[in-house]
Amino acid sequence: MKEFFIRRDRSDTPQGAERRTLIRINDDGVILFADHHAEAVLGYDASELEGRKVQCILAARQDDPFAPAHRHRIDNGESILITFRHKEGFFFTAGLSLRMDIRDSDQAASAFISQRDHSPIDHRLIRLTETSAGVGIWELDLHSNELIWTDGMYHLLELRPGSEITPEQALFYCQSSQGRIRALFRRCIRTGQPFSLTLDLITARQNVRQVTLTGRALKAGERIQRLGGTLVDHTPERNHTLARQQAEQMLGATINATNDLVVAVDRQLNLLHFNRAFSRQFEITFGLRPESGSNLSAVLQGFPNERRLIERLWHRAFERDSFVVEMPMAQQHRELPLYEIHYQRLTNDQGDVIGAVHVARDISDRLQNSSSSEYRVQHDPVTGLMNRKAFLGRLQRTLEQKPRRESSDSLLYLDLDGFDHFNDIAGSGTCDRYLRELAGNLGVKIRQRDALARLAGDTFALLIENCPEARARKIADSILELIGGFVFHWQDKQLQTTASGGLLFLDDDAPTDSEQLLTQAADLCHTAKTSGRNRIHAARAMSLSLDEGTANEVLAQIQQALDSGYLKLEYQSLRPVASVTWGDHIEILTRIPGETPDSPPLTPDAFLPVAERFDLAKRLDRQVIRQTLAWLEQHRLLEPRLKYCGFNLSLASVLDDSFADFMEAALKGSPFAPECFCLEIREAHATQYPDDVAVLCDSLHRIGCRVALDGAGASVESYGLAAKLPVDIIKLDHKIMQHLSDDPVQQVMVEALHKIAEASGKVTVATFIENDDTLRKVRTLGIHYGQGFRLYRPRPLEELKPVEVTLTTGKIGG
Repeated sequence: MKEFFIRRDRSDTPQGAERRTLIRINDDGVILFADHHAEAVLGYDASELEGRKVQCILAARQDDPFAPAHRHRIDNGESILITFRHKEGFFFTAGLSLRMDIRDSDQAASAFISQRDHSPIDHRLIRLTETSAGVGIWELDLHSNELIWTDGMYHLLELRPGSEITPEQALFYCQSSQGRIRALFRRCIRTGQPFSLTLDLITARQNVRQVTLTGRALKAGERIQRLGGTLVDHTPERNHTLARQQAEQMLGATINATNDLVVAVDRQLNLLHFNRAFSRQFEITFGLRPESGSNLSAVLQGFPNERRLIERLWHRAFERDSFVVEMPMAQQHRELPLYEIHYQRLTNDQGDVIGAVHVARDISDRLQNSSSSEYRVQHDPVTGLMNRKAFLGRLQRTLEQKPRRESSDSLLYLDLDGFDHFNDIAGSGTCDRYLRELAGNLGVKIRQRDALARLAGDTFALLIENCPEARARKIADSILELIGGFVFHWQDKQLQTTASGGLLFLDDDAPTDSEQLLTQAADLCHTAKTSGRNRIHAARAMSLSLDEGTANEVLAQIQQALDSGYLKLEYQSLRPVASVTWGDHIEILTRIPGETPDSPPLTPDAFLPVAERFDLAKRLDRQVIRQTLAWLEQHRLLEPRLKYCGFNLSLASVLDDSFADFMEAALKGSPFAPECFCLEIREAHATQYPDDVAVLCDSLHRIGCRVALDGAGASVESYGLAAKLPVDIIKLDHKIMQHLSDDPVQQVMVEALHKIAEASGKVTVATFIENDDTLRKVRTLGIHYGQGFRLYRPRPLEELKPVEVTLTTGKIGG
C-alpha cells in the first residue's frame, strides 16, 4: 500500500498557494482512500474514487506512478510532475510525492503476549505436556497421608490410569533406591529442603527406565502442608548415549583394522576421530603426535604451506558431497608416499554440515608398476597435473562431443607474473616446490569435472566444461584471487606473485582445432599482461571465417580509433507509429574508421568479434558514449528536441560493476536530462545473467537513465523478461519482424509481447521495418515506435543539427 500527496498549483490562486489531496493505493493499483480535498483537486468525491483503478485519474500510461521510470524517483523521496485527468475531462499537471509505503502483506494482525497468572491450568494441557515430555506430577498431603498422581505417573510405571496403588507398592518399582527415597522425603518434611534423585525404575511390564525424581515442600504460611514434585523419564537420552558409545567403539575398531589413513574433523577443523595409521603417518611427516580434539590449523602452525593446502581441502569437503585427490600428505624436499584421498561430507538429520571425513590409500606402489609409464607420458612430473599433450587431447574430445550435447564450455589460459624472478632468488628446486603446492591449491579450487594442466614453465590451462559464462567468469576471478593470495614460505622469506589470464568462451561456431583455441586464449592472456597484469581478459572464440592476419589488421584499426579518441558515429531515428510524438528519438550506431580516408569503415559484424577477443568492447562502449555526449555538448539547441538517445551495450559493460558510476560521471554537468539516454541490453545477455542485468537496471534508474531490452522475442524467455525485468522499453527482435506481415504465428508473438509490455508500463519498439506491409501490420498491432530502413536510414551524427533560424541578431542552429 502506498499513500501519495497530489499537489496542484492553480493560476487563479495567489502566488505560492497550492491545493493538496491524499490518496491511498494498494499493491494492485486500486484506490482505497481519498481525503475530503479530492473534489477540489480531482473533481471526484472521495466515495467516488474508492475501489476504482488509479488509471481513472491519470492522463496516459506514461503517468503511472508505478512505472519503473517514476517508481525509482518516488522511492528516493523525489516529487515528480505527471498529468492528471479531471472528472470534467480536462487535463492538468500536478506534483506527486510519496507519503508512506507499506506492502499489503506486511500489515500485521493485532496480537500480544503476556505472562500467565496463577489461575488453574486446563487439565488437557497438563496431560499433553506430560505425554510429550515424558513427565509425571505427584503430590503428598501430610495430614491425610494421601498421595495424588497425574496420568503421567501411571504412564511412566506402565499402569492403567486410576489403578489402586499404595505408596509402599509404588516404592516396590524403585527397588534399588527405596531407602534413599524415604530418607529424602523425611528430610524434606523436616527441613523443607528440595531434593532430586536419578534412579532406575522397573515398570509393571518389567522394563527399565532411567528417571529423575524431584520434590519440594509446599507451605501454607510457615508450616509445610504438602510435598510435590515430578518424575521425569530420561530413558531415550540414555539409550541414545549408549548407542553412540557403541557406535564409537565399533567405528574405532573398524578404522583401526585398516592401513588406510582415516580421520574426521568438525567444521572448525577439530579432530573428532582418527585411526592409528593416520597418527603414525602424521607423526612421521610433521614430527607431531595428533590428539583427539586438537585443532588441525593450530597443530600445523609451524608448517604454513601445508596448513593452507589442508585447510582448503577440508573446506572444499564441507561444500561438496565427495571428491578425490591424489597427493602426498605434505609438499617437502624428501620423497613421501602418494595417497589417493577420498573426502566425504558429514551431515546431521536436518541436512546441516557438521564436518567431513577423509580416507587416504597409499598408491605409491601402483604408480611404480608397468602402467606408470603411461601416467608419466600424460602428466607433468613436477606438479602431477596434465601436461600439454594430454590437455590438448582432452580439449579435442570435448570439441568433438559438443554438437551432441547442450553445454557452455570455456578455456582459461594462465601465466604467472614475474615468475622468472623466483628462479633468480630461490633457484629451480624451490620454484618446483612452489609450483607443486600452487597446483595443489588450484586443484582444490576447480570443479571435479574440469581439466587443469601445466602447459610449460609457469603457464597453466583450465578447461571449464558445461558452465554458464557468468559462472566461468567467477571461477576465473576466484583462481586469480587464489594465486594472488598464495604465499610460499622459503628461508624466512615469502614468495608471492599474481597471474594474468585469457578466458575464451567456446560457442557453437568456434574452431574445432584445439591448438588454435589455445592460441586464441594465449593472445587474450598476452593482452591482459600488456594491460597491466593481474587481470582476466575474456572473449568469444573467433570463427574460422576470420583468419589471424585479418584479425590483427582489425585489431590495429580498433586500437588506433580508441587511442585517437575518434569513432565514426551514425544515428538511426525511431519513429512513432501508433500516435504522434514530438521530438527526436535516435539510436547511436558505431563504425571504425578505415585505414585511409577512402577506405570504407568497419561495421560491428567485422570489428566486434575482434574487440571482444582482445577485451576492447568495454572501451568501445565508453568511447561511443563520451564522444556522443561531447558532440551534444556542442549542439545545446538540440536539448528541447532530443527525447531518446540509445546506446548498445556489450556483455563486458553489462557485467561491469562500475559502468553505472561511469555513466553518472559522464552525464554530470550535461545540459541534457539523464532520462533522454537509454542503455540497450541484448535479450540473450539478460537471459544468461538476469540477476546482473536487474542490478544494472536499478543502478541506471537511480541516476535517471532508461533501459531497453533489445532483441525481445528471440527466445521463449522473452515473455518473462518483458514482464519482470525492470526495463522501460521492449525492442522486438528482427527475427520475429522478418515475416510479420504474412506469418500469423509471428503476429501472435508480437502482439503478446506488446500486451505484456503495456500491462507492465513499458514502451514497445518494432525494429527492421523494411516495407509498407510490415509498417501497416505494426500500426494494426499498436506498437508504439518503429525503426528500420522503411522509416529512416542511418545517417552521420553530424547531420543531426538544429534547424537553422535567421533572427535579427544573426543565425542560430544549422
